[in-house]
Amino acid sequence: MIIHQAAFDGGKPVLKGNLHTHTTRSDGRSTPETVIRQYAAMGYDFLALTDHRVYNYRNDAPDSGVMILPGVELDVTLAGSGNHVIHIVSVGPEEKDGNGFRQDQRFESMKEMKDASEAAPLRDLILRSGNLPLFCHPEWSGNTAQEILALDGFPLMEIWNSGCAVENGLDRHAAYWDEVLCAGRKIFGVAVDDGHQLWHNGLGYVMVRAERNPASILEALRTGAFYSSCGPVIDDFYLEDDKAVIRCSPVETIRFRHFRVPYVEQKGPGITGHQTVPVKGTNYIRAEVVDERGRMAWTNPIFLP
Repeated sequence: MIIHQAAFDGGKPVLKGNLHTHTTRSDGRSTPETVIRQYAAMGYDFLALTDHRVYNYRNDAPDSGVMILPGVELDVTLAGSGNHVIHIVSVGPEEKDGNGFRQDQRFESMKEMKDASEAAPLRDLILRSGNLPLFCHPEWSGNTAQEILALDGFPLMEIWNSGCAVENGLDRHAAYWDEVLCAGRKIFGVAVDDGHQLWHNGLGYVMVRAERNPASILEALRTGAFYSSCGPVIDDFYLEDDKAVIRCSPVETIRFRHFRVPYVEQKGPGITGHQTVPVKGTNYIRAEVVDERGRMAWTNPIFLP
């Protein structure tokens, strides 16, 4: 019997998108129209303009061919010194499909919270409003895996953030994802740009198996029917009998992951697939690939009984 990870289960098109970026509506350097047209030129199907604390549905370049996914980025500052925050991207459906937020709705920053669990009301507001919460850039935010685990109800977390990667060398390698997965949390990993300048954009994205509308994309994100990439293409990831198998574009490294330690790492020029037998007792398996330019791509996990 073959069990495909949901991103490779067929039946719907695969759409390229970015779930987190900024414009002059908050602290981005370029206008919404400029950003949308840039993503259109790079072949994106959808984009969420998630400016800080101001909600957006509007498409400022409707002729570009890029669909806008409604969204916003919200934030919590934790008490103490240094950069210790929780940032949450909220992406949602159209208003007619039950989104409880409105265009240009503004939000307050939550300040001096004593610990991560006090961000729960913000998470709950997002969920009540029909949106999906995305836990952002944990390394840049000074977070720990325990802080992510303190906030149940997150279906998504960032495993690559282009802005943090190129500006700070952080949030490049799925920080804490395996710790959270090993703790029993079913959470899917996304690559995003979080672009504040145009040269941040187009470096990390999701490939989502969905119809071209917000409701279908949100359902795919909720169920893990996508993979994340900075360049490589993943063609398939599945279990067949007792083997996990990945097929991909030519890369130099393939790893199967569980709690950060690879079961197996295959290296060689132009390899396009590999397989392994999951270790007994493992609750999930995922794979990641690295091409000759060092660009990565990540499957979401297949959860094991």
